[in-house]
This record gives sequence, structure tokens and C-alpha cells, in this order.
Amino acid sequence: MSQTGTVQRFNRIKGYGFIISDENQQEVFVHFSEVQGSGYKELTSGQRVSYTLKTGEKGDYATQVQVID
Repeated sequence: MSQTGTVQRFNRIKGYGFIISDENQQEVFVHFSEVQGSGYKELTSGQRVSYTLKTGEKGDYATQVQVID
């Protein structure tokens, strides 16, 4: 199920960051490999995104991340 949120922070050197979920205000981990689109994949603090929430061994994380225009 698709969710929305706001990028809290993203470290372009390390390639990961966190999204604050609109649904429950919780931090969700995001890795650059899950950002959709062509070219260099990075996010900027404050960007609005949609994503699918998955649960892995280390907790929840965002997949299929797309920037909302």
C-alpha cells in the first residue's frame, strides 16, 4: 500500500536517509537504490515523496520511492 511522507534527511555520500511518515509521524529508512527514476538517485530534505512500506530484519523501510511534484 502506497504511503506519503516528507524527507527528513538524506546523506548523499552514504546513500541513505529517513522519511517522516504522514500517517504516524514515524521515521522510515530509505536507501538510494529504492528511489525511482533515472540518473543520480538522491533525495533532499523537505521533499514530498510517496513510497511502499516494507518490513525487514532491521525494521521498516521505504521501497518504490517517488518524488511528488
